[in-house]
Amino acid sequence: MADSELQRLFSASRAVEPDVAAELESMMRLHEVSAEDLFYKWESYCMKLDLDAGEALTLANVRNLKQSMMDELAKAAATPATDMASKHKAERRATGTPRAAANGGGGGGDMYGMLDGLMPSTPTTARGSSKLGRAAAPGSAGGNSLRKRMEASKLASSPAGGMAEQLADMGSGLPHSSFNDRQNAGDVVEVLNGHLASATPPTSDYTAPRIKLTAASDQKKMAYKPLAMKLSEASEILDDRIDDVATLVQRHHGLDDGAFGNPASQGTTEIVAVGRVASDAPEGRLNAASLVLETSRRTGMGFRVPLKMDAVKGWSVFPGQVVALRGTNATGAEFVVREVLEVPLLPNAASTGSALAAHEERMRPRDPDAMSDDYDNDEPPPPLHMIFAAGPYTADDNLNFEPLHALCEQAADEHADVLVLTGPFLDVDHPLIAAGDFDLPEEAAAEADTATMVTLFRYLVAPAIARLAAARPHVTVVVVPSVRDVLDKHVSWPQDAMPRPGTGLPKAARLVTNPMTLSANEVVMGVSAQDALWELRAEELSAAGAAGGDLLARLCRHMIEQRHYFPVHPPTDRARLPRTGTLDGGVATGAMLDVSYLKLGEMVNVRPDVMLTPSALPPFAKVVESVLVINPGYLSKRRGAGTYARMTLHPPKIEGDGLQSHRVFDRAKVEIVRI
Repeated sequence: MADSELQRLFSASRAVEPDVAAELESMMRLHEVSAEDLFYKWESYCMKLDLDAGEALTLANVRNLKQSMMDELAKAAATPATDMASKHKAERRATGTPRAAANGGGGGGDMYGMLDGLMPSTPTTARGSSKLGRAAAPGSAGGNSLRKRMEASKLASSPAGGMAEQLADMGSGLPHSSFNDRQNAGDVVEVLNGHLASATPPTSDYTAPRIKLTAASDQKKMAYKPLAMKLSEASEILDDRIDDVATLVQRHHGLDDGAFGNPASQGTTEIVAVGRVASDAPEGRLNAASLVLETSRRTGMGFRVPLKMDAVKGWSVFPGQVVALRGTNATGAEFVVREVLEVPLLPNAASTGSALAAHEERMRPRDPDAMSDDYDNDEPPPPLHMIFAAGPYTADDNLNFEPLHALCEQAADEHADVLVLTGPFLDVDHPLIAAGDFDLPEEAAAEADTATMVTLFRYLVAPAIARLAAARPHVTVVVVPSVRDVLDKHVSWPQDAMPRPGTGLPKAARLVTNPMTLSANEVVMGVSAQDALWELRAEELSAAGAAGGDLLARLCRHMIEQRHYFPVHPPTDRARLPRTGTLDGGVATGAMLDVSYLKLGEMVNVRPDVMLTPSALPPFAKVVESVLVINPGYLSKRRGAGTYARMTLHPPKIEGDGLQSHRVFDRAKVEIVRI
């Protein structure tokens, strides 16, 4: 059983070597952890060292992980002894502090000799003397202690040099590598629908955009005032979400009003309870002992009741998930769950045949000098070429944005129709940005006295996008902000669009909100720069043999079932998020949720055809519940190049004029590519 679990989690595509499997089983027995928990530790270890979790599964790396876990265990065991020693040391220091006598007197002396040599009336004391205030012995090296301390604490004359030294000491000690020296550039890491043909550059440039962007989200509502959250409004939003799901479940399963009840009330009658999964422990991960169901004020007066899930097989929950459970509370102490009711999904996106025909006509290349009947309508138009990328867009040791420039050049060479860029662009978690230790480009020297982060964006980020728009006038660039963008004053999620004035972005760049649901021709696309997948993986609690062996697909299914781009509540503790390179201990910015406006993070009306969810988890492209879910990965890692996603979308087959599903997952080829 353990072998099959290890095989499924660690290497689904190839067999795990026997010695590696034996070492993993030894670690499971030694640390008393499950295969899934060990896999989480392995993934975190690989991310810390910037390794590919699949390719790095060697005996040497597994033994290094084992040693790392042993070191953490030893450190945790040594902590109580250290705390006790500190306590005893503090108790010894709790006595009165003697003062040095000045000129043999008993008062007005220089405590600790801080004024040695600085004031004429202050005698110089000897550091080697046994008593404070005793004169220095002849020939002793008495001196100015304050001046020595000041000299010892002087910073390097060049701030950039000091930052370079600090960057060298950060992280795991991995060497910095030049972007131009990157390995395997252009390699395809993963392919979905590999049997479909890839897009090929046209013989001549397209003269007009081949897509029409339409916003499905109400962007005006995103312009709310951040940092003004009220507790009453937040609680109402959370309660309304529970009540809305209860209505959906009742309609979907055909239940009467009497079938629902308060799970916190004692009774032997079986009821259906709808509430939010939560933990009654103030800290730590959700576990079976701390699992509770939080009700709304309308259905259960806001009470929380412990859940007992022993009778349910293959369940998986996370904090913030709104669920419908069938069971009883015979003792009044816990709600015994017998069945987890399905929450209905949003309908698939669909269009009429005439609308699809109009979009197909737009995809046909046009020659402005040719007559309207000089092209064959029977030939299918060339497929659309879309590129998806997510920030950061530069490594930790520079602000050159070389990966972004390389991506825009690639988009120009391939005649991409759409380029979707999600933030962060100027990342608040970037060491140089966080420390303010960088130089403006030479061309911005004239604005040095008035420069802001908008100036930095205009000279470092915008030129790559502007050159792409100038080279390929038909391209459409979609810019999605992140809560980590220092340029955007809207610091909470859901997040308003990035302000355009002063950025230097071309007209081809469309600035949208985070999250955003939009249509590119007929394709409904949902985009969010928030890393929901990482937090779902960090907070999820699942039974042994939980539904589906594919962890990433299960996490995506949570988002689709909850109809929300960030269903986790409360978000993961910042200390448990992936470390950054900043000098404050590398603590990440976090989710920055504004609970009062979480409804703006919901999916709009239909399931998206394509859902773009950038994450620190390994990049992938999967079909989950008829939704093509893409994690392009980060374009730049902290110390190296990253990945992006390339999608070739073939035109649909039009069948009559009635409504028909878009079925993008059948006609889209997606490739995860190394930049």
